[in-house]
Amino acid sequence: MFVLIAFTGKELLVPLTSSMYVPGKLHDVEHVLIDVGTGYYVEKTAEDAKDFFKRKIDFLTKQMEKIQPALQEKHAMKQAVMEMMSQKIQQLTALGATQAAKA
Repeated sequence: MFVLIAFTGKELLVPLTSSMYVPGKLHDVEHVLIDVGTGYYVEKTAEDAKDFFKRKIDFLTKQMEKIQPALQEKHAMKQAVMEMMSQKIQQLTALGATQAAKA
């Protein structure tokens, strides 16, 4: 906790929007506000915040691992469709060239 106390009173830029920041000072480094989604914020201690984000990272990592196989399958299907479309376009182009040569 000594490291956090050293930051008390430190100046920083606080985001108001995605492109606008205003100057501010750290007042309480023991407690932080966490955006838990859809505009809701929760006040937690710094340690609790670390635990929250660790759990969130673990959850998201597991979700990514779950959808990875489905994503790979969808990508393979897309590649097959693209190849099929390319072949059809080549056939139509060749057929059009053949018909134009006959006329």
